[in-house]
Amino acid sequence: MAKLKAKQSFVDPDRGPLLSVRFAICVVLMLVGIAWIVYYYTAVRADPTSLTAKPGGPSFMGNMGRWNYTVGFGLFFVGLLASAHPSTPLGRGRGVVVGMLFCFILGLLWICTFYVLSGNNLPKVAVFNDLNQWNLVVGIAFMAVGFSYATRWG
Repeated sequence: MAKLKAKQSFVDPDRGPLLSVRFAICVVLMLVGIAWIVYYYTAVRADPTSLTAKPGGPSFMGNMGRWNYTVGFGLFFVGLLASAHPSTPLGRGRGVVVGMLFCFILGLLWICTFYVLSGNNLPKVAVFNDLNQWNLVVGIAFMAVGFSYATRWG
């Protein structure tokens, strides 16, 4: 007869804890990076179609211009890179494969989407229209983060 477990735990002795401080910090970094880009694009960025439009929101963000994308994507990628550590669920077992494939596929989709939209359709797509050729760097950065997961596989 099987023994009944009295208490469920989020800690597997073979795999480690499901939630850790490092994983929480990684998630926060990724969310802050996404929020930074969304806030800059929607509230701070000057409308490029208007000749008299000035940046809104905090003046330091308006002065940074396109560097806001570097900050936002940088925070997001640092969060992804830090989550590849074995102390997080994405850094061990199947999480490595999931993280690696997610980054590889998202990078490939980012680059393919940029190439499909380039030309007349690119100005209609948010964020892609501001980054122009830097979209290639974003796609390649996703793939580079995927390689960081690949080195922890095994």
